[in-house]
Amino acid sequence: MPFVNIRIVKEVIAHDPEGIKAKVNTAVTDAISDAAGIPRENVWVVFEEVAETDWFAGGVRVKELRAES
Repeated sequence: MPFVNIRIVKEVIAHDPEGIKAKVNTAVTDAISDAAGIPRENVWVVFEEVAETDWFAGGVRVKELRAES
């Protein structure tokens, strides 16, 4: 039984967390089910929301990286 743990920056999905998670869950579940040839109900997906101040990339806070873009 595949278990998928998705970490996502909380602020990125703040405008529609339930809708975005539902879309991502469906896409991930379908992809794994199709690729592995297993029933959809055997794919588990969990989301972990991480604050942009607690996530770093290359030593820089994601909050700062998001501000640059």
